[in-house]
Amino acid sequence: MAANAAPLFTVSEPPAPSPRKDHAPDIAAVVDRNIEALIERHKRELRDTPLQDRVAEAITRFTGSMKFVYLHLVVFGFWIIDNVPGVPGPKWDPTFVILAMASSVEAIFLSTFVLITQNRTAAQSDKRSDLNLHISLLSEHEITHLITLVSEIAKKLEVDASKDPQIEELKKDILPEDVLARLDEKKSKAFPPGAEPP
Repeated sequence: MAANAAPLFTVSEPPAPSPRKDHAPDIAAVVDRNIEALIERHKRELRDTPLQDRVAEAITRFTGSMKFVYLHLVVFGFWIIDNVPGVPGPKWDPTFVILAMASSVEAIFLSTFVLITQNRTAAQSDKRSDLNLHISLLSEHEITHLITLVSEIAKKLEVDASKDPQIEELKKDILPEDVLARLDEKKSKAFPPGAEPP
């Protein structure tokens, strides 16, 4: 074999990875603007929250933590052990009546704080639901107009798809009142009177 014979195959170096772009600058700007708007909205809601609601929320947040559990383990454990017969020392609650009364009063206040926090959370959830509904209706209205515009363009270009009968249905605006009325009608037929839907 000649010394200068060409090799049967050559091993090529793998191509250098192209610099990866995590996101387009325009998209990043939109995302950052939306995040900043949400943060500013959250800060404004916190500033507008009454002091009593903030106190109730702080208490609810503390009572839902493990610190609250550990605190009760220490307090109740010391209370029970120190009042058990046979343990030396003064007994200030030998029948544990005071402990039961204190626990009952604590449960009443804690349940009230939890309900206050749940009411506030439910109000915030209703606002978000209204916002989502408004965005959905706005999107549906815009899509309907886009379908109408594209349909007219397709007719001018004599595209066969423009004759699809479903397009005429999609070009109609759907009122939320009609959707709710149809939903109630379907539910009334699907479920007997007095029966709750699953």
